[in-house]
Amino acid sequence: MSGGANTSAVRRLSFDEFSEIVMAGLQPQNGPEALPRNASEIAYEFSEGQMPFHGAPISNIREKILSSRAARAQSFARMVKAAYRGRCAISGLDLRNGGGRAEVQAAHIRPVQHDGPDIVINGLALSGTLHWMFDRGLIGIGENYEILVSENKVPFEVRQRLISPTGRLHLPEDRRHYPHPDYIRFHRENIFGNAA
Repeated sequence: MSGGANTSAVRRLSFDEFSEIVMAGLQPQNGPEALPRNASEIAYEFSEGQMPFHGAPISNIREKILSSRAARAQSFARMVKAAYRGRCAISGLDLRNGGGRAEVQAAHIRPVQHDGPDIVINGLALSGTLHWMFDRGLIGIGENYEILVSENKVPFEVRQRLISPTGRLHLPEDRRHYPHPDYIRFHRENIFGNAA
């Protein structure tokens, strides 16, 4: 079985092994009664006399799961990192850890607390330091994707080391994933330059 380091240590379970694991987790907490050991007995037991479900409709449960902040954040991060191919949009660096994973974070251009959506066109792949600087308004983006730096708050040496020599964002290959001008404008007008 292939799939990288995450799957090489995984072995397939037989149906009986899986049933044993499930049954171990279903042992009663209060009392010595034994639960059925056979999967067909369990299926029969659950099929007989089920009570009607009076909770929220399944579609509402699914919607709640899919709209949960944690799930959206993970999906947003994956999509942004993929769009930028693991490369920091501001420094241009493609840093990888020992396992080959990109060392970038997904930054919202229009922040979530300002109703910024979890979509690729509202995201930038940034190194941790540049993400911090971007969120605090020390760095912004111009109308033509030029990198703006709050010069009175960011020393020249820091700018020289962290900002791409091109002075422009390193954009995704797919134009559909470029940062949207409305989100860039929001950040520039409401966040950039407002750092204390």
